[in-house]
Amino acid sequence: MRSDPADYELVVPGSLHAVLALLAGEPDWQPIAGGTDIMVSYAAGKLSTPRLVSIWNLPELRRIEIFPNEIRIGAACTYTDLRESSVVANEFPLLARAASWTGGIANQNRGTLGGNIVNASPAADSLPALLAYDADLILISARGERRVAHRDFHLGYKTMLLAPGELIRSVCLPRVYAGYRYYARKVGSRNAQAIAKVCFAGLGLASHRVIEDVRIAIGAVAPVPFRLAETERILRGKTIDPPLLDLARKTAGAEVRPIDDIRSTARYRARVAANLVAEFLDTLRVEADRRHGELPIPDPMPDRLARWNSLPPDGAAQEILPCCGSRAWAFGVAARRPLLDEASLLAASDQVWNSLDEPDWLEAFASHPRLGESRAVPNAPAQSAAWSAQEQKNVAASSKAALAELAAANREYERRFGRIFIVSATGKSPAEILEILRTRLQNDAAAELREAAEQQRRIARIRLTKWLQA
Repeated sequence: MRSDPADYELVVPGSLHAVLALLAGEPDWQPIAGGTDIMVSYAAGKLSTPRLVSIWNLPELRRIEIFPNEIRIGAACTYTDLRESSVVANEFPLLARAASWTGGIANQNRGTLGGNIVNASPAADSLPALLAYDADLILISARGERRVAHRDFHLGYKTMLLAPGELIRSVCLPRVYAGYRYYARKVGSRNAQAIAKVCFAGLGLASHRVIEDVRIAIGAVAPVPFRLAETERILRGKTIDPPLLDLARKTAGAEVRPIDDIRSTARYRARVAANLVAEFLDTLRVEADRRHGELPIPDPMPDRLARWNSLPPDGAAQEILPCCGSRAWAFGVAARRPLLDEASLLAASDQVWNSLDEPDWLEAFASHPRLGESRAVPNAPAQSAAWSAQEQKNVAASSKAALAELAAANREYERRFGRIFIVSATGKSPAEILEILRTRLQNDAAAELREAAEQQRRIARIRLTKWLQA
């Protein structure tokens, strides 16, 4: 049952000092910033705290402060703030990537880093990154401030080291990770707007395949996210080779003790965690080999790709969005940066596309005009419209009779499947396209969805190549 607004009270003191004074006198007030978690409980009729105090837009909590030895991120900084911060993107890419995974754009504009921490979900996207970076938290109350290690903050499921009347003021990250290789993965039903089955954050430093330092944090496999301390211990100082990968898999699989729940099984989570550790180590090996000349140095990175790698996540996603039309795809590919060459860009595109679900595929399909129609899709990016016209140039040059035949087949397809026909039209004649369309009309709905998705995958690859070479 939905909550009744009359049962709740919301106050907006307007300053951090006033908020702390209120909490000192009456600590039963519940702080609320972006409200992305609280409003879910409210909508479900499960919000048990009737008194809410807003800490949204308090200047002291919305700053990212840069110091020589650390940065301090205000607890009310949003995921969008994190994605758009150049210092976060360049020095703490694990956190920037986690911010890009958390919900959709609307949630990223409202959800806050401090809220993600105090919500204390075992599957919180940002917490493994904070653990890998050895973050500290500055806690504040009317009594003053104290600084605690983030690794000690979560005591158990939904319990934490937060005293009555106390807030997180800021998250502190040491600026000591230059040269570290990072690796982040979120394994879930989809890449975005889903709760993770396993969330992984790794940092490593290796020379000639010898691991100098390694930090591995993991979420969604225990009551709280945690560092794989035993796995880290056996890896430091060791040479990365197949026996070490096997040992790391076994140790990590034993160190996590997940449960079965509605989203996944314990066995699956343990196996995924072990495999992610091995994948992470393999990236360290490849990077170390390249650095020391034991693998060929790749061709110089294209200028456009180098510039794109340096963009904030939102800007990077928006730039490649015309290549596909799916926002989840664009943000998923951007989250895999840095991508060093065309091959790695196309591989990332394929991997992200194949991990998406039907709604994301349909979003991509809807960005295309019908075959044989010259007008652009409303609100489609100009580059997408230009590419569509180029891809359909053979169709556009066909006779009126051929266009009429294609239009009739399009209508039949749309009546049958409820969406426009998608095919990689580059280099195909109108007769070839019409034959493909009629053949695919014989598919059942599931088979045709898969075929359309495969065609869209090919279109995205072609457009990415054009984008990169432009």
